[in-house]
Amino acid sequence: MTPTQLHLLHATRRHFFSQCFVGLGGLALADLLSPTGLHAAPGSVSERPLAPKRPHFAPKAKRVVYLFMSGAPSQFETWLWRPKLRELDGQATPDSFLDGKRFAFMEQFTKQRPKLLGPQRDFRRHGQSGIWVSEVFPHMAGIVDDLSLIYTLKTENFNHAPAKLFFSTGSTRYGRPSMGSWITYGLGSESQNLPAFVVLRSGKQNLMGGANIWGSGFLPTTYQGVEFLRSADPIPNLSSPPGFSAERQAARVSAIRELNLARLAEVGDPEISTRIAAYELAHHMQTSGPELMDLSSESQATLDLYGAEPGKSTFANNCLVARRLLERGTRFVQLYHTGWDHHGNRVNNLADKLDEVALDVDRASAALVTDLKQRGLLDDTLVIWGGEFGRTPMGEIKELPGRNHHIENFPMWFAGGGIKPGQTIGEVDELGFFITKDPVEVYDVQATILHLLGLDHTKLTFRHQGRDFRLTDVAGRLIEPLLA
Repeated sequence: MTPTQLHLLHATRRHFFSQCFVGLGGLALADLLSPTGLHAAPGSVSERPLAPKRPHFAPKAKRVVYLFMSGAPSQFETWLWRPKLRELDGQATPDSFLDGKRFAFMEQFTKQRPKLLGPQRDFRRHGQSGIWVSEVFPHMAGIVDDLSLIYTLKTENFNHAPAKLFFSTGSTRYGRPSMGSWITYGLGSESQNLPAFVVLRSGKQNLMGGANIWGSGFLPTTYQGVEFLRSADPIPNLSSPPGFSAERQAARVSAIRELNLARLAEVGDPEISTRIAAYELAHHMQTSGPELMDLSSESQATLDLYGAEPGKSTFANNCLVARRLLERGTRFVQLYHTGWDHHGNRVNNLADKLDEVALDVDRASAALVTDLKQRGLLDDTLVIWGGEFGRTPMGEIKELPGRNHHIENFPMWFAGGGIKPGQTIGEVDELGFFITKDPVEVYDVQATILHLLGLDHTKLTFRHQGRDFRLTDVAGRLIEPLLA
């Protein structure tokens, strides 16, 4: 055997890739610089992790905006009218409602049997669909014919952080990928200049669960949500330092990219692809980011529609930014607004605090649906509104009216791409405690969202620790009445 043959025999594929004359780093660089790439096979080192991917089947929706009401709105003061509960206000809760059930803050219910608490707001029917809506939502009442309202969601955990995690990741424990991450992993991004998955927060209280509810878990971190901060500088560090020219910045990014591509070709670590994509995106966002956040380019009529005030950190501003993100190719936008945990204390109650938080979100939630519809975007945009669980028909023994956490039923509405509008789904008993028809699990919601985006929830999987994981775990069915 010649020395050359002996050398080839002992050369590894890694050595070949790192020492070949052309270099896979150069090929990967060419792919990144090309708008369409080299159409490499899935899994190759030259693949751009956020490149658009084909769905499993034709989608009804191309993008999602999820308006999450953190703290769990009371259905009895928002979407579920129960006249019988008002009639029995102040009476002792039947034993059958409490036996064998668990609630948050159980000691309150064991010390003294709770009394039923009638609805604290009036309701009226609205639209051609005749859907009941509380007086706290005068603007959303005007769009009910565009909505599909589910009364019968149920969940597994009555504590805020794990309940939010469950809605987002399909698990009550930290470490699983969020829904936005799964969707970005499955479909990629339509935008090279903005993140595929963006998170916007508002409200006066902390968000229980934190960044884990939009994390990528065991998926590559390129798929995690990007939070825009609640400040005058929502996307920090976009501007180059003084004296650092655009040409110098581009040269620096290019040099770092070359080094990362060489390392990627050598070791094949997907986190290096994440790093490359992050640098590229940050460079593009130096131009696209300020333009995105400049709401002064919107007409006064649009600002008035949302109740938006440029420069402020509000739910209304976030809804308008969400529409601008969707227009520019962002796949999944998640809005969180805190302040819905109405137990009956001075900070959170069904008296003045309910009115305050409803005022924060009502106009802008309706405006987002209206604006998307006017711009021809609602037909292929899925809009979702809801919290992590519901509230009990009995009150809590406190200084102001409030309700405990309730996982047996709560409402959620959908609008837009692939949704049958102007209807309600499911029924609950006359006191609003138990579901009597068409229960809907959280896994069903997740499966249906993926379906509307053209993804089969049983096929969107990622191998981790020897097992194929998916968002819906081993459950989930389509909510057929919801689909157009």
